[in-house]
Amino acid sequence: MAEFGEVSQKSTQHPKPKCLTLQYGTAGFRTTAKHLDHVMFRMGLLAALRSKKTKSTIGVMVTASHNPVEDNGVKLIDPMGEMVTPAWEGYATQLANAEQEALCTVLKNIIETDAISMSETANVFVGRDTRPSSESLTKAVIDGVSCLGGHSQDYGLVTTPQLHYMVRCRNTHDCYGTATLQGYYEKLSKAFIELTKNALNRTDDQKRLLVDGANGIGALKLREMEAFLKYELQVALFNDGSSGKLNHLCGADYVKVHQRAPEGMHMGPGERCCSFDGDADRIIYYYNDTAGRFRLLDGDKIATLISMSLKELLTQAGLNIQVAVVQTAYANGSATRYLKDVMKVTVCCTKTGVKHLHHAAQDFDIGVYFEANGHGTVLFSKEAEKQIRQLVKHSNANDEKKRAAKLLASTIDLINQATGDAISDMLVIEALLAIRGMSIQGWDTLYTDLPNRQLRVKVADRQVIDTTDAERRVVMPAGLQDAIDTLVKKYKQARAFVRPSGTEDIVRVYAEADTQEGADGLAYEVSLAVYHLAGGTGEEPKPLK
Repeated sequence: MAEFGEVSQKSTQHPKPKCLTLQYGTAGFRTTAKHLDHVMFRMGLLAALRSKKTKSTIGVMVTASHNPVEDNGVKLIDPMGEMVTPAWEGYATQLANAEQEALCTVLKNIIETDAISMSETANVFVGRDTRPSSESLTKAVIDGVSCLGGHSQDYGLVTTPQLHYMVRCRNTHDCYGTATLQGYYEKLSKAFIELTKNALNRTDDQKRLLVDGANGIGALKLREMEAFLKYELQVALFNDGSSGKLNHLCGADYVKVHQRAPEGMHMGPGERCCSFDGDADRIIYYYNDTAGRFRLLDGDKIATLISMSLKELLTQAGLNIQVAVVQTAYANGSATRYLKDVMKVTVCCTKTGVKHLHHAAQDFDIGVYFEANGHGTVLFSKEAEKQIRQLVKHSNANDEKKRAAKLLASTIDLINQATGDAISDMLVIEALLAIRGMSIQGWDTLYTDLPNRQLRVKVADRQVIDTTDAERRVVMPAGLQDAIDTLVKKYKQARAFVRPSGTEDIVRVYAEADTQEGADGLAYEVSLAVYHLAGGTGEEPKPLK
């Protein structure tokens, strides 16, 4: 194949460092930016092959999300805007780790295994975040695409969800939307304005939202979008990238982990605040109560608000459409109980990782999924969307049913179904709170989170841990699950689970109980059991002070 001559020649300009091994994880490749040039070139090659295989446009996003600014990474996007399929994650790892002389052999194996016709055209959308390294790494991706005769469209600076949206728009022939930034802004802002028309007597204070942009791409794009919102949302933007460092002392991950407001944001009592992460695919809400205590509303609270609102609108519309919430084992037990027992919503649990939640959500009429870290969205089946839109057009529907159907249709238009999207999710939350006349305090009091604690235990080999039941039960090593069960019985309203890290030799421990002291005690005791039964290394875990 003539292409391989150019691949061999061009790959010498993007050499692989010796002895470097990388794994394509849940969020693609991530590491120090200076080690990624060869990876980006090879992901350009892989994206071109994926495009030829699927006869669709594929996306490549250059970002390391909430990682420090020195890092970078890459995510591949499949035709409907979803994460790349698991088999091709394996191909990505093979290509990234192939030594220079073996690169063409690995490429040929992929082509033969997947029966890829090299005569097919290849189209790849490329985007990047604001990291200093992103521009040169994007050029390496484009080099890889062009080596296999592919065509690239470089969107430049975009959020990760915006690139997912562009890919979905192109592959649905613009039925989902127009594959431009203006098309994205117009679609979302129109739906938001339609929804907020149904919120009566909103004051400027109620329209005001404090946003932490993590000094990242989300801040830039929210600024661009403000004009489209026509003052229906009045954003006070902090950490906009004009002076601060990306993800440093700010952003959704910082706020979630440290349970405090980001640097540079001044919050009055009861003011609604939210934080994006570095590439704007996660969002976390929070506020200070009247006593000055910091209150966090994470992905569990977001999923509860959205699913509750959708279920009520479906009831008002008289539509028999099922709403389900997909969680991971990290979802707070209070959230799960509220959804099941109070709201009577179907709840299912799946393995950690957005790709697992997205896949599980596709099994329902409407699948709401959010990880506790604030990454998530809502998926509507074709049939559910068809029923909703038909009712909007139905002239015989009574006023209440038609109003509810219109609200549902606008909500569908406002949600980015391709992937979790901080800007889209923010607008959905703001619209639903406005329509319900609900304050952030009222939202927060729907249920009270159980105190919890997460710990890490270093082990010689994380692969000794094998789990089942969506990572909630341990199969191996023998005796560990029995030990956890015994410890859980010592505490009230308690549960605990352990799971191996996907990237390093540590075991993650999660514990909940009715008090923080109980959660801390249970987490410590489970950590000790892991240390002794799963080959712990280094210092033995110590009680939390």
